[in-house]
Order: sequence, then structure tokens, then C-alpha cells
Amino acid sequence: MLARIAQELFWLGRDLTRAEHTARMLDGAFHADVAGGAGGAGGAGGQSGIALSWNGVLAVIGAKPPAPGEDATDAATGAGGSGPAGGGPDRLLGRREIAPLLALDTESPASVVSCVYRARERARTLRDVISTEMWEALNAFYLSLGRYDLEAALATGPYSVYQEVKERCALFWGLLDKTMLRDEACSFLEAGGRIEEADMVLRMLRVASPGGDPGIAEQPLQDHEAEAMALLQAVGGFQAFRRHLRRVPTLSTVGRFLLYESQYPGSVLASLTELREALETADPLPRSAPPVLRLGRLIADLELHQRTVLASETLVEQLARVQNELEVIDREIDERYFAVAALATVHSGI
Repeated sequence: MLARIAQELFWLGRDLTRAEHTARMLDGAFHADVAGGAGGAGGAGGQSGIALSWNGVLAVIGAKPPAPGEDATDAATGAGGSGPAGGGPDRLLGRREIAPLLALDTESPASVVSCVYRARERARTLRDVISTEMWEALNAFYLSLGRYDLEAALATGPYSVYQEVKERCALFWGLLDKTMLRDEACSFLEAGGRIEEADMVLRMLRVASPGGDPGIAEQPLQDHEAEAMALLQAVGGFQAFRRHLRRVPTLSTVGRFLLYESQYPGSVLASLTELREALETADPLPRSAPPVLRLGRLIADLELHQRTVLASETLVEQLARVQNELEVIDREIDERYFAVAALATVHSGI
């Protein structure tokens, strides 16, 4: 497969997953806001010390790596660049400012609309690679975003907007499972989705955990039940958590569930396992591939931590270590599979 095609497929998966998880985080912050956990309507953190506020959501997105062809400065500042991931904001923002910015702003590369637009443009150039049903679903998703007043819907009933995004993304991935040939193209598409999912969950956990945001006072993890509920709402894992553990969610138990639980498909461990399987399928020499080898070590480390609790390392430290490893894996994937595409782009521009 051409490196350029593989890169487009990889970033198609990333863009669509980023759109879905941005909508999920906005939905989680909205639930916390309504419940009084984020400081009331339009709140930006409140007095409860909960970090999954509207500014917390902005911090998760604020330092996302740019997509190919996207300016790195724009990617860092397009979502406001506030919070721990993107520098300090001049003032705390609320739902009226952040929800439209991350959902509808076409000037922001981090918004849901921008991610869907990029995914649709990539899919348009890959129509002979992906299935017709996948293209039609993604194209219909893009067109549906312009058919009604999203700004008014966000103000009056934001749940319907977020639900639309989640359902459309789920439809695309369902069609991939049913209609796409299990070849290199499918593997790179799935790899992009899985690495983005792991990265977004890690960012969400780091911002939401006490100590992840310098502006949030340290509190025992058990004191953050509302925060834990908001996290589960954001990833769609509430029912899975209750069936698995049958206990009141706390940040400690939810953090371990979203990080280590291999039976939950949205966990970091499950996403990394599927990422490794996708790269092993796509790579002709997986046993010597640096990203595959590093993934194997990271997965083994997570499985070890799943069975043991190391008192010397806090949850925030574990999350930071895993995300640092994931950033290295991301660079190794780019160097091994897409470097030729980048080189060809440079030469074509000369």
C-alpha cells in the first residue's frame, strides 16, 4: 500500500474518533454542569474542585497534535489553548463559550465540525479503498451537520447534538466491521481510531484526576463521586462499569477501570491491544517493528499494574507515564509507515 494512502486512512480514523470523543466529553461536562458538579449552568469549575469542568474539557483538547497539513500553532491555539494542556486562560469560560467553540467553530481545527469535515475530505479521496456504505454514511453525517441550526440546538437541547455525533460515528465503525475487506487499509483505519481513543481517554483522566489540573486543590479520590459519574458519562461506560464492579463509582475505581479493564472496549488497555493487532496485520515484518515492540512492552506493563497496585506511583503519575509512551509510539508509527509520504510531499512542493 502507498504510504500516502495509509496515512490518509490512519488520520481518517483519528479525525472521526476525535470528533466522537469531543462530543462525549462535552456531553459529560454538560451532565456534570446540570448536576451542579461543574459550578451550575454556564459554570467553569465551581467550588466543588471538580476538574471535568468546561475549562477542563478545553484543556483536554487544547494540546492535541496537529493532523498532516495542519499548522501546529493553529492546532495548539484553535481550541483556546487554555488549561493545563495549553497554557493558562485569562478567565474561566463556561458552557456558552466552550460548547459552541468545540462543537461548531469551523475556524477551530479541534471542533467536531472541523474533524468531521477533514474525515469526509479524506474519505472522498479514498472512495476506491473504503466501502460505498462507509462513504455514504460519512457523507450523510457531514451533510446532516448543515441541515439544521446546531447553535440553537446547543443552547436549547445539546444532548441531541452530542447523541447525533456519537450515533453517526458508531454507524461508520459498524459498517467498517460489516462491509470492509480485512486488509492493510482496514488495519490502518482501525489503528488510527484506536490510538486516538487511547489518547483521548488518557487526556480526559489526567485532567479530571486531582493533581492533573494545577488549579484544582488535592482531594481524596473518594470525594469525587460526581466527577467519576461525569467521566463514565463522557466515555459511555456507566452501564459497563456498574455490571463489572457493582459499586458506587469513585475516581479511583473509574480511573483503574478506564485504564486497565481489558474487557471494556473503551479502556486504554483494550485500545492499545487492538492497535497492536492492527499494526501486526498491516506490517510485513511486525516482529522487528519499533511501534509494535513498544506497544507489546506497554501492554505487558499495564497488565502487570492491573493485577498489582504500586503504592509508589499515583494514578496521575501512571497516566502521565502511559501517555508519554503513547506519544513515542505515535512518532514511531509516523516514521515507520508514513515517512515516505511526508518526503514525497516535501519534494512535490519544491
